[in-house]
Amino acid sequence: MSALSHFRIVELSEGVAGEYCGKLLADFGAEVVKIERPGSGSPTRNMGPFLDDDAGPERSGLFAYLNTNKRSVAIDLESPSGLEMLSRLLAHADAVIDDHAPGWLNTLGLDLADIERRYPKLVLCAITPFGQSAPAERAHAEDLTVIQSSGWGYHTPSGADPDRPPLKGAGRFLASYEAGMEAAMCVAASLYGREETGRGRAIDISKQEVMASRVDYVLGQMVAGDMDVDISRRRFDLGGPAGIFACRQGYVYVWMSAPAHWKAVRELLGDPEWMKAFPDNWLEKGLTPDRIAECRHYLGEWLKTQDKNEAAAAAQTLGLTLVAVNDAKDLRDCAQFKHRAFFAEVEHPVLGRALYPTTPYKLSRTPARIERPAPLLGQHSADVFADPAGASA
Repeated sequence: MSALSHFRIVELSEGVAGEYCGKLLADFGAEVVKIERPGSGSPTRNMGPFLDDDAGPERSGLFAYLNTNKRSVAIDLESPSGLEMLSRLLAHADAVIDDHAPGWLNTLGLDLADIERRYPKLVLCAITPFGQSAPAERAHAEDLTVIQSSGWGYHTPSGADPDRPPLKGAGRFLASYEAGMEAAMCVAASLYGREETGRGRAIDISKQEVMASRVDYVLGQMVAGDMDVDISRRRFDLGGPAGIFACRQGYVYVWMSAPAHWKAVRELLGDPEWMKAFPDNWLEKGLTPDRIAECRHYLGEWLKTQDKNEAAAAAQTLGLTLVAVNDAKDLRDCAQFKHRAFFAEVEHPVLGRALYPTTPYKLSRTPARIERPAPLLGQHSADVFADPAGASA
């Protein structure tokens, strides 16, 4: 039995954040009933990559990933009969996940401020860009907006060219994935906490606050008043010769901040003559623009002659933080991922067989598993309509 197999969750989400939250809970065994629009389904069904352009609402690889182990029920929430069916589902639900704009839940009679009175045992989690109390101009925002407002655009990568625009962060949906993971942890904790208190709760997840919490000590120092706050990206520059370097094929990321790292570089490069002019503790107490530039130059020249994986393995043996920058093929072929069975083969009735990422954690007694592919649109409507209180099928 998986960790959450005795819980039932109604998912109202139509975005990456809420659907990822639901996926994490479903992969741990929770019965997640996904409410979708009749005919078109969730908007994520129209978001690429598309594995089969002719597969209609079943063509999206993104939807297939975000909705494993769920059940799909097509309900028109703008109709009286749809709202009646939702009410019947909520009467037997342990939790609800939503990621629409602030105020949308109120149209369904699910006011976060009043939820504990109407449904005292229900855990209601709402994910929005800036929280339920955000001003009107922040009610709608894309992940790019959230990334920039959280400080990550300035922070990633450290030392970025200040004359160029800030970067958006890794991937298409970093803020949504982080917020979805935060929401899943809050929902799981609240469900188990309910077993002690007998009461549910309302959870207000702000993507921007989640991303701000992921920024390292630089932001913490600003909040504490230990570092000046201004619009300069150099405030987030961690300094030193760290960065991404080209190899014979591909790239690596190197981080150096302590004498032990410098000692490791010396051994890795074979104690070259140019290093002898540097103090052993220069990374801590002797950073200068000239030294940083010289170190980056010689290290970069050496890395151009190296294989990225061999360089990473040798450096890590010496205690130096040097890692390969991987693409999708690298991850699929990664020896660590293969050893840990990180990818699972899943058969979708329309999209066919493919490798799906699983989870970066292992629980031996209550594992997370992909038992079923993402559902077809409305696949479980008849069963759920016939028995809204029924067990998972």
